[in-house]
Amino acid sequence: MTIASYSAHRQDFPAARWRADFPLLQRSVRGQPLAYLDNAATTQKPQAVIDAEARYYREINANIHRGVHWLSEQATAAHEGARERVRSFLNARETAEIIFVRGTTEAINLVAQSYGRANLGPGDEVLITGLEHHSNIVPWQMLCAQTGAVLKVATLDDTGSVRMDEFRRLLGARTRLVAVAHVSNALGTINPVREMIELAHAQGVPVLVDGAQAVAHTPVDVQALDCDFYAFSGHKLYAPTGIGALYGRRALLEAMPPWQGGGDMIRTVSFEGSTWNDLPFKFEAGTPHIAGAIGLGAAIDYLSEVGLEAVAAYEHELLVYGTALLQEIPGLRMIGTAAHKAAILSFVIDGLHAHDIGTVLDTEGVAIRAGHHCAMPVMEHFGVPATARASLAFYNTREDLDRLAQALRRAVEMFVR
Repeated sequence: MTIASYSAHRQDFPAARWRADFPLLQRSVRGQPLAYLDNAATTQKPQAVIDAEARYYREINANIHRGVHWLSEQATAAHEGARERVRSFLNARETAEIIFVRGTTEAINLVAQSYGRANLGPGDEVLITGLEHHSNIVPWQMLCAQTGAVLKVATLDDTGSVRMDEFRRLLGARTRLVAVAHVSNALGTINPVREMIELAHAQGVPVLVDGAQAVAHTPVDVQALDCDFYAFSGHKLYAPTGIGALYGRRALLEAMPPWQGGGDMIRTVSFEGSTWNDLPFKFEAGTPHIAGAIGLGAAIDYLSEVGLEAVAAYEHELLVYGTALLQEIPGLRMIGTAAHKAAILSFVIDGLHAHDIGTVLDTEGVAIRAGHHCAMPVMEHFGVPATARASLAFYNTREDLDRLAQALRRAVEMFVR
C-alpha cells in the first residue's frame, strides 16, 4: 500500500478522542507538541487511572487484609476487585491464579526461583528464543547456575522470526520448561505462542509466556492459549509503574514453594516452623502496591472501553503507514520484518548512530527509544550495536508518524549529507 492510497483509507477509530484522556500528551516538549512514540518502554496514563490511584490515597488509604476497620475493608475490596479485573482480562479460571507482582521481571524471577529450583536439576534444559528481553534470559541463566541445568536458545532468521524447525529440534527429552515472549519488544515480532505451547505440552513441558508487549495491543486468553504461566507489567498497559501480574495454573502454583517470606504469605509462624497462606497470597509477601493494583484495575476498565480488538486493528494500520513512510527515507533500513508484527518500528540509518537519531528527534518533540532495548542478543544477531525504535499505541496518529519521518529526514540532512 502506498502512502497516497493509505492516506485516503477511511479510519473509523477515534484516536483523537482517546488521546484527549491522557494529560501528558497535551503538553509541549522543547517548544514542540509532543509526539510520544516510546510506548514499548512505558505507556502514558489516562486521567481515569491517575484519578483511581489518587482516590485511594485521598479516600481509603489503609493496609489490606488484616484490618477490621472500615478503611481497611474498603481498601481490601478495591485491591481484590482489581485482582478480579485482571482475572477477567486474561480469562483465567479463578482469582487464586492471579499473583500481583512488581512487573514482568519479578514474575519471571518468581517462576524461576520457585518452580525452577524445585523442578530442575543437573542436565535439565530450559528452552527460550533469540527474541527474548533480558528479563526472560537472565533469570534462567541464574537458575541454570544454581541447579546445573542448561539454557537452550532457538535462533532467529533474517526477518527476526524464530526458526520453528530449530525450536522443535531443541524441544527434547531433557526440556523441563519453555519460556517465550508473546511479542518482541525490540522488533515487534509476534511469536506463534499457541503452536509453541502445543509442541511443548505434547512432551509434557510447561510454558511461561512473557506478555509484557502483548496485553496492551491484542486480546489475551490464557485458557485458549493453554499456557501454564503468563506474565505482564502494568506500566505498559496504561497503568502505574511497580505493578504487574503473574497468571499460573492453580495446580502448579499449589505445588510451588513460596519465593519470599513474611507478611501475608503466612498462615502460622513459630520459631519451630511456619505454614503458608492459601493462593494467591502465598506468593505476595509484605504490604503490596495497593494503589498500583487499583490503578491497574482502572486501566483494564479503560482499555476494555476502548476495545482491544479495535486497538489491534488501528495499530496495525499505523504500522503499515509508518513502515511505508520510513522506507522512503534514504539510508534507512528496517530491523525486524517478520510477517506477523505488532506496531513497533525498529530501524538503523547508514552513517548515523541510534543515539544521534534519538537526540535529533527529541529536539523536534518526537520521543523514541534508542539503544539495545534490553535485547542485546537481538542486536548481535543483526550485527548492529543499537536501533532506533518507534513503538505505537492507540493514542498515536498518522500525524505523529509524519513528524517522525520529517525529523528523520532532517537528521539525515544534518549528519549524512
